[in-house]
Amino acid sequence: MSDWKAKRFWSETNVVEGDTGFELRLDGRPVRTPLKTLLVMPTRSMAEAAAAEWDAQEGVIDPMTMPVTRSANSALDQLMPQQEAVAAMLAGYAETDLLCYRAPQPQGLIDQQNKGWTPILTWAADRYGAPLITVTGVLPAEQPASSLSVYHRAVAAFRPFSMTALHDLVTLSGSLILALWVADGAGEAEAAWALSRIDEDWQVAQWGEDRQAAEEAALKRAAFLHAARFLDLSGWA
Repeated sequence: MSDWKAKRFWSETNVVEGDTGFELRLDGRPVRTPLKTLLVMPTRSMAEAAAAEWDAQEGVIDPMTMPVTRSANSALDQLMPQQEAVAAMLAGYAETDLLCYRAPQPQGLIDQQNKGWTPILTWAADRYGAPLITVTGVLPAEQPASSLSVYHRAVAAFRPFSMTALHDLVTLSGSLILALWVADGAGEAEAAWALSRIDEDWQVAQWGEDRQAAEEAALKRAAFLHAARFLDLSGWA
């Protein structure tokens, strides 16, 4: 029985607008999350993207080919019941944001970090009125309490579906500032991902690429780009 997998059982997939959002229907029957929550999405574009994933299933259902549906499930089942705690956790990244920690050496890496990261921190300081301090090395910096409060309020403004996307943008990159840069429409997701990988790419350039690490990085990049797409589908902008 452990090898049993669900197979396609429906013929028609459509989207229905309800009082609280857009529902996905299979042969007229509503779809529910793994925890049996009604799968209601905030925008038609998200619901239609999820419907396209269900339409593409042939034979055995493969959840790994349904990223929009999986993210929507996560928003309803995992994030919504603990939204305040998740917001606090994400806002906490401002205390140790990737962009604030600069290498002591070599100069080539220092130059790349300064060129790539300093303009983003400057953007955030101007956009939110909340500067962060940069340090050399790994010892923690004490960030301004006023700035941390601003970033906490910024994260708390996200709704469950958009916060689900923000969660992945932050945790995959290690940077709340890069995630907000993408969410604000100030930067592209592909550029943000490249900026988050400056240290790793420097090591690859010096020592060569490890196949397993490269495969893991490719999976994380795909997840990061999906999170940016899911954020757009949520109607956050």
